[in-house]
Amino acid sequence: MDPVNLTYYAVVCGGLAAYSPTLTNRIVRLALGFGVGALSATLLPVVHFFLGF
Repeated sequence: MDPVNLTYYAVVCGGLAAYSPTLTNRIVRLALGFGVGALSATLLPVVHFFLGF
């Protein structure tokens, strides 16, 4: 996985999570968003492989 893509997904998901109203603490939302973005960017090649792309 390209580090630029990993960083991009982490920043985008972190930014979106920071403005999500479901959690009260902005730092927790930001950390969860970064984690979800990093995980999705890491798993994307695996999903592409299994889908045959």
